[in-house]
Amino acid sequence: GFSLQPSEFVKPCVTVMSGWLLARQKTTEGFPGLFIAFGLSCFIALLLIMQPDYGMTFVFMATFFAMVILAGCPLRYIAVFAMLGASLLVLAYFTVDHVHSRVERFLDPTKGDTYQVDRSLEAFASGGMFGTGPGGGQVKLQLPDAHSDFIFSVAGEELGFVFLVALIALYAFIVVRGFSRLRATNSVFAMLGGGGLLFMVGLQATIHMASAMQLMPAKGMTLPLVSYGGSSLIAVGMTMGFILSLTRGQGTKRHDFRWKPAAASEF
Repeated sequence: GFSLQPSEFVKPCVTVMSGWLLARQKTTEGFPGLFIAFGLSCFIALLLIMQPDYGMTFVFMATFFAMVILAGCPLRYIAVFAMLGASLLVLAYFTVDHVHSRVERFLDPTKGDTYQVDRSLEAFASGGMFGTGPGGGQVKLQLPDAHSDFIFSVAGEELGFVFLVALIALYAFIVVRGFSRLRATNSVFAMLGGGGLLFMVGLQATIHMASAMQLMPAKGMTLPLVSYGGSSLIAVGMTMGFILSLTRGQGTKRHDFRWKPAAASEF
């Protein structure tokens, strides 16, 4: 049957809402947008942990942290959030067996099963410069979750190194071009909401690709716009739709949120 993961749709919506709250604080004296956004983000992060989905929890909270920096919050708030995040990462390493084992296997492959990562690296090696051709991959048949969590490896095997470089360049173009268009709207809300969404897409893609190449501990995470998966694909479509809407700049007059370098006194 067909199933949906509500959390996939909540993430982009809450990111846009957090952007609006942070932007509202910059234009409305006494409005506690930062603290409301932080509380809302922590609530969603708690729901993600209960699934459990620690990787996406990290992406979601890192996105909020990036938005806080982009909004120009005082350094004392940024330092508090950074220390809190670092403390939670250390706590997860020592208290969550799943997280601990993956980090240990990354640091020392002899301490656990590295079958998935080994097959992933084998797929890259098999593809070479130009790949085996669409549908011609053989290593992918031995690779668990090849259609989602390791689709980057499958692309490397069938389409080759040249295609992977082009794919990475495409993600970089989406992020850079997106920020350029958001900057042109002269809207704080567009910059924060859209910037958060772009950061989320870019970070998720980076984690997926780095995990497949054993540059970081393995984490089951889909590759935006590429991986197969109902909820993930629809959620990414929503995210890109939000970004396109925000880059059109139609919200500037309605909200009159003028983008300028933030001063500490504005928060």
